[in-house]
Amino acid sequence: MSAPEKGFTELIVWQKAHAFVLQVYVATRLFPKEELYGLTSQFRRAAVSIPANIAEGFRKQSKLDKTRFLNISQGSLEKCRYCLILAHDLGLMNKESLWDLSEEIGRLLNGYRSAILASHSNS
Repeated sequence: MSAPEKGFTELIVWQKAHAFVLQVYVATRLFPKEELYGLTSQFRRAAVSIPANIAEGFRKQSKLDKTRFLNISQGSLEKCRYCLILAHDLGLMNKESLWDLSEEIGRLLNGYRSAILASHSNS
């Protein structure tokens, strides 16, 4: 068994989610100015919510608390996927590279959540 993580930044799922946020910020810089308070803002806030909720849940003591924050991350990820589809359909960006990363993050979130629920501790 591996040693427990010292901090949330050691979690691969957090690292991938953080990389996703950075890429969303780069991609949305090219969005039209009229989208600053619309799609750009929505997309960025949803993206930031993914690693932020992973971090917030990291030190929670109960499985219920930990998985609640991961569930919020999963919801934010789905919102980002919709933003990707919309931005792509509006001709603002190609969604492929971010879409692939979102799929990977989704798999990692599911695995992390399953591991927490399967752990033997009562917390």
